[in-house]
Amino acid sequence: MKRKHLVGGLLAAAWLVAIASAPAQQSFTKTANNVNKKMAKLFGAGGFKGLPSYGTGIVVSGDGYILTVNNHILSSADLRVHLYDGRFYHAKVLAKEPELDVALVKIDGEVEGLPHFELEKEAMRPLAEAGEWILAMSNQFQVATRDEPMSVQRGVVAAYTDLRGRRGVFAAPFSGKVYFIDVVACNPGAAGGAVTTRRGELLGLLGRELKNTLSDTWINYAVPIQAKVDVTVDGKPATVDIATFVRKAMEGTYKQSEKRAKVDLGGYHGIVMVPNVVDNTPPYIEEVVFDSPASKAGLQPDDLIVYVDGELINDIKSFREIMTSFGPNREVSFEVQRGSALKSVKMLLSKHPKAN
Repeated sequence: MKRKHLVGGLLAAAWLVAIASAPAQQSFTKTANNVNKKMAKLFGAGGFKGLPSYGTGIVVSGDGYILTVNNHILSSADLRVHLYDGRFYHAKVLAKEPELDVALVKIDGEVEGLPHFELEKEAMRPLAEAGEWILAMSNQFQVATRDEPMSVQRGVVAAYTDLRGRRGVFAAPFSGKVYFIDVVACNPGAAGGAVTTRRGELLGLLGRELKNTLSDTWINYAVPIQAKVDVTVDGKPATVDIATFVRKAMEGTYKQSEKRAKVDLGGYHGIVMVPNVVDNTPPYIEEVVFDSPASKAGLQPDDLIVYVDGELINDIKSFREIMTSFGPNREVSFEVQRGSALKSVKMLLSKHPKAN
């Protein structure tokens, strides 16, 4: 009996040692502090229900280039960046790639020597495998401003598989393979945050708030830093990855992929926008023509158009451009902000009415 108790005690001690040495029990404070220095808090458009006015980005150069997701907060004439040490700057959007759902932002000011991720080096690492420990860092729920640190969550990669997500009635802009993670990380403001290894190596960008199209449940995921998509540029097929996007955007040579028709296909909607008097005028509806497709769909004056067929609408110009790609008898999905709520509607376009 004594021998059994001794063996049992040794096994229990060995189990406790194993648990104590497991990654879940290790302190990630040093890693979190280092990663936090390579991140930025973004503030811009939004502020109504379902669309926060804050977000997250990762610093990808010492002189102030920041990678983030291509979301609504960038549609602002007053885009601001708060760095880890409390400095804050205005910023401007240099380039976007909707098919990857990423954008590159540049601090509008003289900065140098910022801690940053070297994307091309990070992208050379192999993909993470299911079961690997990760840290998810972001400014979710606007917990942090100025020099306050990002929120940190710990978990594992649950799976690496195709993203099948949607927001409202719209499919996710990116539909390639992503990391699904076992932490509730895709919260308001988290998109554009960093998912790293426990050593601080960059694995991917936290995505938007989306639901699984099969189960209709919220999902938590990150787009791998190695992600790439097939696109069309200048009428020719091409492939673009995140690191190449960042490099070319920093050089000023990146050309956004083509998604819209070069000619107006003639679909009529009956929406009259507010006067487009400044750059990036928000796409507010001023008037809806009586008995038009927009009227029948239930759109109203003062509605703010947020998405059209799954594509983020930043301003009146982008709304007019995307609408040229739809012809008569085409059903188009809209998501608009009305008051403090988001509303999804579908509109069946028609031919332009004949002039009297």
